[in-house]
Amino acid sequence: MKLVKTIGLFMAFTVSVISSAQNDKKAVAKSDENVPFDFFVEQFSDIKVLRYQIPGWENLSLKEQELVYYLTQAGNSGRDIMWDQHYRYNLKIRKALENIYQNYNGDKSTADWKNFEIYLKRVWFSNGIHHHYSNDKIKPDFSINYFNTLLTATKTDLSPEITAILFNEADSKKVNLDASKGLLEGSAINFYDKGITQKDVEAFYANKKSPDPKKPYSFGLNSKLVRNANGQLEEKVWKSGGMYGAAIDKIIYWLEKAQKVAENKKQGDAIGLLIKYYKTGDLKTWDDYNIAWLSATEGNIDYINSFIEVYNDPLGYRGSYEGIVQIKDFDMSKKMEVVSSNAQWFEDNSPLAPEHKKKKVVGVSYKTVIVAGESGDSSPSTPIGVNLPNADWIRAEHGSKSVSLGNIIDAYSKAGGKGRLKEFANDAEEIRLAEKYGELGGKLHTSLHEVVGHASGQINPGVGTPKETLKNYSSTLEEGRADLVGLYYLYSPKIQEIGLTDNWKELGMECYDGYIRNGLMTQLVRLELGANIEEAHMRNRQWVSAWVFEKGQKDNVIEKITRDGKTYFNITDYDKLHELFGQLLKEVQRIKSEGDFEAGKALVETYGVKVDQKLHAEILERNKQFPDAPYSGFVNPVLIPKLNAKGQIISIEIEQPKTFAEQMLQYSKKYGFLPLEN
Repeated sequence: MKLVKTIGLFMAFTVSVISSAQNDKKAVAKSDENVPFDFFVEQFSDIKVLRYQIPGWENLSLKEQELVYYLTQAGNSGRDIMWDQHYRYNLKIRKALENIYQNYNGDKSTADWKNFEIYLKRVWFSNGIHHHYSNDKIKPDFSINYFNTLLTATKTDLSPEITAILFNEADSKKVNLDASKGLLEGSAINFYDKGITQKDVEAFYANKKSPDPKKPYSFGLNSKLVRNANGQLEEKVWKSGGMYGAAIDKIIYWLEKAQKVAENKKQGDAIGLLIKYYKTGDLKTWDDYNIAWLSATEGNIDYINSFIEVYNDPLGYRGSYEGIVQIKDFDMSKKMEVVSSNAQWFEDNSPLAPEHKKKKVVGVSYKTVIVAGESGDSSPSTPIGVNLPNADWIRAEHGSKSVSLGNIIDAYSKAGGKGRLKEFANDAEEIRLAEKYGELGGKLHTSLHEVVGHASGQINPGVGTPKETLKNYSSTLEEGRADLVGLYYLYSPKIQEIGLTDNWKELGMECYDGYIRNGLMTQLVRLELGANIEEAHMRNRQWVSAWVFEKGQKDNVIEKITRDGKTYFNITDYDKLHELFGQLLKEVQRIKSEGDFEAGKALVETYGVKVDQKLHAEILERNKQFPDAPYSGFVNPVLIPKLNAKGQIISIEIEQPKTFAEQMLQYSKKYGFLPLEN
């Protein structure tokens, strides 16, 4: 599970320098400590592209740096898998757009050409032609006639059929969650052959049984479901020798190098199981790998790599490819371990029904990390926190790893501003609390969401997994459930007792103000007027906020205020709001524990999908004064190995990309391992 960055949650805190006891030869990053780091790369459309640093890189041993380098190369090698997963024509379209960009010699001062450049950058940012957040197809701000002149001028090959798709209404939504349109029929995601329906998929997987029903395999996680020549459904497995095999073989190549410089046996064994999984596609091996990965906690380097999050599958089966390589931030991790060590207390004292509580919360590991590289589903748009693995039975028996991406959060903060806070906050007290506790509150909500939230609760015996029972609502219900756990405990004396804040009440008040303000207002700047909410995290923030707003109206817990033609939300009773968050958490856990699809559907559809259009128009108008783009993402630092005469790595330097286009073109050239059709 991922926690994505949201507007109004600039969670900044100091990222400490990494310490290392290793005495191996060190390598020095290319940087000038006297020159302030330039986080900003460029801004276009609704996107801001940033850079991030890798603080403490020079304190790693050369062996550790090699491990990071090999793991980042493995992650980047699967980049085109994500592009193809997003849409069947994405690789063809990207090749055509990049060929035009690099070879067009015509007039580049025109508005049409500028709009072409912006379109290409938007496609790069989203790993395809559908918006990374809204899932809507990105429409060019130039005509099809102009595009055809570019194709002709650069001798670029793109079929008329695909060219037309860029401008018409075909495949308009990458992930459609409106069941009335058909979850698969209305989705352009490339996980299923055209013509396959939800009923087909459910019937296909109903016939698949795990050897141990208590340890269900993640069926469908690493394959595309297709019809064969006989019209029968079968899986095209993503593995060496299978679908995406050319890229996966490169991933394996780099993972084998990483295994040779692993920090310890457990880490090496886990990497070995990941290699075996990529070679075989075996889902039992995937489970074995996740268990081994969970136990590998001693090293300074960790990673995420494979087909993991299922948000992009409207049915919740198939995993998007992603990679994150991370280095421990020892100082911040030590401070946040207190949350992990109290996970059982949080579970025991939660408002859940007794039968839905875990008797023993196992192995919740939480660390703040320094990101060294991201790829696939995590790049350029990145999460700020991750909690894995996703299999409920593994989490129950073996625990989970939760990480907060410290240098990413730091970069967001240093590149952000406070204008929106002053525009949308109700009064000076709300602003004071935000300025005093906003950073800490955001950090604590991230940790409580990831460590306690996703680890809490249990499914009733005999009830299927959430993707089976809650289907297309499972992701938003799970993210909302984790948010509610965090919200419930952010307003609790416990967090002051264990030393996480000096004033639990004021911190909790700030977190409640910020969540309601974002859930009911400021996140709407991400949507075009008239749109419904499709993205799982945005949905959960609205249904949580709208539910407590409605249920508290009798007691005026949250009042809606209009002042000078502007709307504000003011919390009048934080104690009662705390109770309402607890009531909703109890109900959402019941929905998950019992697999109550109809109740889950009613909650999301009633409160999380439709947007108050009058309020939305007002929010968009008020937001026009802020030049900051609503979405941010990152280019990755480039790790440059320096070799001796024998071809051995003697140092690894860090270089920062100068432009977004530079990195995107380099990635296409260096990691373009897949054919254009897969």
